[in-house]
Amino acid sequence: MKRPLLAGNWKMHLTLAEARALASLVAAASRELSEADLVLIPPFTALAEVRGAIAGSAVALGGQDLFWEDKGAFTGEVSAPLLKDAGCDYVVIGHSERRLHFGETDASVNRKTKAALRAGLAPIVCVGETLEEREAGRTMERVLTQIRDGLDGLGREDMDRVVIAYEPVWAIGTGRNATPDQAEDVHRFIRRRIEEKYGNGAASCAIILYGGSVKPANTYSLLKEKDIDGALVGGASLEAGSFVEIAREAIKGRKERQ
Repeated sequence: MKRPLLAGNWKMHLTLAEARALASLVAAASRELSEADLVLIPPFTALAEVRGAIAGSAVALGGQDLFWEDKGAFTGEVSAPLLKDAGCDYVVIGHSERRLHFGETDASVNRKTKAALRAGLAPIVCVGETLEEREAGRTMERVLTQIRDGLDGLGREDMDRVVIAYEPVWAIGTGRNATPDQAEDVHRFIRRRIEEKYGNGAASCAIILYGGSVKPANTYSLLKEKDIDGALVGGASLEAGSFVEIAREAIKGRKERQ
């Protein structure tokens, strides 16, 4: 059975001292959460602090974005090799906020995903529809385009390291979230598309997360669903007790669905 993966995306929050304190609490709590995989994704400025705070624990480190070139004259950007050197095992790619505010496209997501894989990072590739697209009945169409173009050119072996996060744009930071049934429908759709292209083995092993106003109160019901393998957590990961409780609820939900 796959262990639930809980990734805390801190976005543009926390000073160095705050990041170190939060990471230390999560690392300490992780000893009692061995049935889940935990990832902390701080701002770039706090990567070193968090790396030190989680040293010796099972908690992994992730970056919030990267550039597709390995090095060069790209002021303000961070490459996959630099993230790997900073201790990262994961990197978020194509988050809805990057798409909305910084012009991220499916083509750039594809280039970044390949760069992450070259460096030995596990890309957490984000997909999801806007409220307008959902109300127009275009959710699956939009998600299909994102996974088809975002993963274009990847081989079967690459899919062993790719994590997909379904995050409906209308649920990001709004307090609203997809119902378990709504989330499961899209997760099942994604898994079937992976099976069609890469085979049953890849689909069975694929890790597909839900993201969008995840909190302790809704984690259990989401993780009980067959195709939801974990969560990409935003605001609720900024408080150690909340993030740890999400992990506990995820473990309970995963056991319940057996």
